[in-house]
Amino acid sequence: MPARPTPPEGPRVGEPVPGARRRGAGPARSRRDPVRAYIGLGANLGDAVTAVKEAALALGRLRATRLVARSCLYRSAPVDAQGPDYVNAVAAVDTGLTAPELLAALLRIEQRAGRLRPYRNAPRTLDLDLLLYGSARIDSATLTVPHPRLRERAFVLLPLAELAPNLVAARDLEAVRSQRLDKLAP
Repeated sequence: MPARPTPPEGPRVGEPVPGARRRGAGPARSRRDPVRAYIGLGANLGDAVTAVKEAALALGRLRATRLVARSCLYRSAPVDAQGPDYVNAVAAVDTGLTAPELLAALLRIEQRAGRLRPYRNAPRTLDLDLLLYGSARIDSATLTVPHPRLRERAFVLLPLAELAPNLVAARDLEAVRSQRLDKLAP
């Protein structure tokens, strides 16, 4: 497994982020402290590298949201699916959006990237998953946070550990060690 770089110190997940920008925040949002959220990015159709990089930038353009960091890019084989290898990364954002609002924004970014859902686990031009939303635990008909398969996938755990090593347990990394994951680029 590749060595994990030490990220710069910052607030822990769920803590207020000093100086976080709140673009588009109106009076109703002025009292809400930003939440650190982590988003899994992946693609395996078309120019997957460009799709993932552009999706990370699109996250930073969301209302009341600031892109904090993006992990390196990784290549992985599809899990429970067919098709070409995936390009994956994880992004950290500070957001004033609620978790459902953030999920809706992620779905709009996927749709603009041409995401189709012809069947479960179909190859995709872009896949955005809300992995963590602060320390929230959400279990609704449309959203589960933490992401239910977060700890089962090397293509999520390694990039997440790159950004927030305190959120990834060594036992979880060991459990996914056999999953092929190739580091591509920053």
